[in-house]
Amino acid sequence: MSQRKLSIRLSSVAAIALAPFVIASVANAQGYTPSTAKGDWAWYFADPTGSRYSPQDQINASNFNKLELAWHFKTDSMGAHPEYKLEGTPLEINGVVYTTAGSRRAVVALDARSGELKWVYSMNEGLRAAIAPRQLSGRGVSYWTDGNGDDRIVYVTTGYRLVELNAKTGQPIDSFGDHGVVDLKVGAYTGVIGQAGVYKQIDLTTGEIGLHSTPTVSGNSILVGSSFKEGSQPLEQNNTKGITRAFDVKTGKLNWTFHNIPQKGEFGYETWEKNSADFNGNTGTWASMTVDEKNGTVFVPMEDPTDDAYGGARPGNDLFGDSVVALDISSGKMKWYFQMTHHPIWDYDMSSPPLVADITVDGKPVQAVAVPTKQAFLYMFDRNTGKPIWPIVEKPVSQSVVPGEKTAKTQPFPTKPPAYSRQSITDAELIDFTPELKKEAQDLIKKHYKMEPVMYGPPVVSDPKGGYPSAVLDIGGLSGGTNWPGAGFDPETHVAFLPALNAGVSLFGLVPLPEGLSNLKYVEGVGGQVFRIGSGPGFGSASDAPKVSDDDRKLAAALAAHPQTVVGPPPPRNVQGLPLVKPPYGTLTAINMDEGAISWQVAHGDTPDEVKNNPALKGLNIPKTGQAGNVGEVITKNLVVVGDPQYSTQPGHPRGAYLRGYDQKTGNQIGAVYMPAPQSGSPMTYSYDGRQYIMVAVSGGNYSGDYLAYALPQTN
Repeated sequence: MSQRKLSIRLSSVAAIALAPFVIASVANAQGYTPSTAKGDWAWYFADPTGSRYSPQDQINASNFNKLELAWHFKTDSMGAHPEYKLEGTPLEINGVVYTTAGSRRAVVALDARSGELKWVYSMNEGLRAAIAPRQLSGRGVSYWTDGNGDDRIVYVTTGYRLVELNAKTGQPIDSFGDHGVVDLKVGAYTGVIGQAGVYKQIDLTTGEIGLHSTPTVSGNSILVGSSFKEGSQPLEQNNTKGITRAFDVKTGKLNWTFHNIPQKGEFGYETWEKNSADFNGNTGTWASMTVDEKNGTVFVPMEDPTDDAYGGARPGNDLFGDSVVALDISSGKMKWYFQMTHHPIWDYDMSSPPLVADITVDGKPVQAVAVPTKQAFLYMFDRNTGKPIWPIVEKPVSQSVVPGEKTAKTQPFPTKPPAYSRQSITDAELIDFTPELKKEAQDLIKKHYKMEPVMYGPPVVSDPKGGYPSAVLDIGGLSGGTNWPGAGFDPETHVAFLPALNAGVSLFGLVPLPEGLSNLKYVEGVGGQVFRIGSGPGFGSASDAPKVSDDDRKLAAALAAHPQTVVGPPPPRNVQGLPLVKPPYGTLTAINMDEGAISWQVAHGDTPDEVKNNPALKGLNIPKTGQAGNVGEVITKNLVVVGDPQYSTQPGHPRGAYLRGYDQKTGNQIGAVYMPAPQSGSPMTYSYDGRQYIMVAVSGGNYSGDYLAYALPQTN
């Protein structure tokens, strides 16, 4: 089928499916420019700087506990089946809420006062979406206006298409791209094995590339990243390469492309020895980008190259893996970069939107950018030059003994601010509710795991007989520190607020893949066990996803030809059902960015039921432990609002979770409001028609995706 016929077919299907669901609206009929000062929330993270801050303060410490559910919007019908991993953060502009929803990633417009559906847009992409690397509803939409009534919603489909919709009607903007659609797979590429400097366009249906995050809209540019399958077990070394691109917001024309893995002749190519830049992939931009609009700079956080835990096929520091890169927004030319992890093999992706903040250091104004990380360091730079605000020191680290691996001799460690969450697992960090439990943890680790005193303990080959070492114990890589929900800051006080997973234990063991399955030498796994592919959360959950993935079919064939046997049960990962590390399991930390110092830190979330009710702790008085999980926040005039990442059972309420308010100055919890399920998308706030709302996505377990809007009781 020709490209022209394909695009016409898609546009027609979208329009037919959409027309019956459009409810006429006069909102935004005249020119309107949104802002948080007016009560709007027009960006995924509130504003271009990524602050997640709104000055609205109708909801405050004196009345937070009085919040009630004003309305909610269930997403079950927005796809062939419900989704249980709703991660969206809605936008609100002048009385209309916009967001993504459901297992087909529909876009919906809702009345901000009642949640009434105004219009819905959905695209059935068939196989392209069914096997996409990033599925379900994604993290929301973006918004653009010319200030004179031309208002547009921008989003990326599951199948990696960039779509622009009329914000009033939900109809595609015909003058944008091909009848409202730009095919983002066009221009995505891999290398050609054995031919340095030669690149190949990926297949437009089956080629691996996608995006969960919202595109970033600034001025007349749409900034779009790239991402790939989650998980640490890729089957192709020469995977699709990460790219960062800018498109014209009115026409969809490609303005520029930045190659996250440098091409031959570009700066950084030499950091990949043996031309390995051409034969490796990933290094995507899967976290959201933020913008310094005054200086015309976009800050781009980048992830690991292929694969997350073994770099034998890519010797060198591997730019721009695990880096933040500052690009000129008009040309895409690099202004500066900083690589947080050299030769990345710890899954320390740059997971969070950089914070573009104006601060005061030693009495002098500084235009800064601060980058929250899985490492639990807040890396801070002069955003115009890339010079660290405080020294970042290269320190020697442990070296790998894995065959073929060549780790970097040093890694960068900030001197300020201090780490705000655990960075390694030592004996002092082990569970210590009782001496017996600690001894059990020590014995377990001595038998199965290797510990490193500081970050960057290199992965080890997992013992094929199920003995020592099964893995290196790490914290932060796969699920620690600050992950995709990111952090935020108050632009008035210059204080950053950083949620962190403080108990994200990762096991970095390497295993060879079954013969005939892949061209990779090692991936993460457990020795002595039958190899299994650990797909990332949400993969295989799109509306039309096949029951058995292509990767699993390949694995089944490889294991049929070369059977594997289990030597025994896998090594334990907990102590009598309790985490290996002591509390707190989740934290919220305030960092004064003027001083580079921690102002306060608190445990976030109640003690989990499996801890409270564990027989090994019977009779003990267990203080609040906080909860392990990745959660985002919204910051108001005086509060930080964050929801629980886990279910728990509290007196007077059914099993559920809580939306919590914290005092910005002290960290004291000033209130908590019941939610039927844990927070799964970052909250936001808006005010309309005299009433402030806090809106949050919840889902998980047997509770499907639901957007909740809380507000104070109405007086009339």
